[in-house]
Amino acid sequence: MSPFGDMKPDEMDAVFAALASEPRRRILDVLKREPGCNVNRVCEFFEIGRVAVMKHLDVLENARLITRAKVGRTMLVRLSPKPMAEAANWLYRYEKFWSGSLDRLAVYAEKQEAQARKTPPRKRR
Repeated sequence: MSPFGDMKPDEMDAVFAALASEPRRRILDVLKREPGCNVNRVCEFFEIGRVAVMKHLDVLENARLITRAKVGRTMLVRLSPKPMAEAANWLYRYEKFWSGSLDRLAVYAEKQEAQARKTPPRKRR
């Protein structure tokens, strides 16, 4: 079995590359809030031109993060969460490497805060 689940390494690369762009993550947020909206509606959320939004949609579609379907003259866009879930599952396998560090950081910060409460303020000269 592949370490990437059902995805090939180049497909996983495409997902991470697509998610690396802030405008593309914002597009995914729009589609989460408004599933099946049309391209014009997606464009309303951005100050960039329609052509730029369409290029971002191309990248998202190539990464299989969205689907587009033409209904009449309207292009509808939907979120396709499976590739994102597979990427999240891959990342989850490494959680133990950062969660322990974060736990230790929290303990350290709590000790520092407790110590600061015990220490009386210094007198100014």
